[in-house]
Amino acid sequence: MAHLFVVAPSGRSKCRGCGGPIARGELRFGECLPNLFGEGEMTLWFHPLCAAYKRPHAILEALAIPDRMITDREILEQAARCSAAARKRPRIDGAELSPSGQARCRHCREPIARGSWRIRLVFYEEGRFSPGGYIHLGCRGSYFEVDDVLQQVLHFSSALGDNERASLMSAALKPTPADAPRRSD
Repeated sequence: MAHLFVVAPSGRSKCRGCGGPIARGELRFGECLPNLFGEGEMTLWFHPLCAAYKRPHAILEALAIPDRMITDREILEQAARCSAAARKRPRIDGAELSPSGQARCRHCREPIARGSWRIRLVFYEEGRFSPGGYIHLGCRGSYFEVDDVLQQVLHFSSALGDNERASLMSAALKPTPADAPRRSD
């Protein structure tokens, strides 16, 4: 089963990483997997950058074939290597303002205050990304074991407007109190 890069023949497919449509004529990445529901194989379609962030090992495997004409090869490879280096980094699914104070951070287990920024997490299982909770913006360094995840968070936060993106970047640049002790999950 070889993973593939192809031009989308129609605009009907959706990206498994971000949920957005893949436009007709746009380059898309197909991760080929054994069919979970029968014989043969199935293909999961992604925007190439979404795949680099969420399925780094599969896209690195596809990028290893040198004869492919991919214009953003270096960007995709760098994003995939960064994502593969920290095992929890592919869980990033964007950021949002907490609508209530009910959610708890998966890292420090403290409540995430209403109106504060939180990072959404997803877990990949059986060809799907399932919601996996949230973490405080300030816990990102300890949870992901790297602090430089803002570009990936912004990539999956397409619903945010310009003012919200600026607010998120500003909040991410503010010094945070010492992170809670590191947990593993």
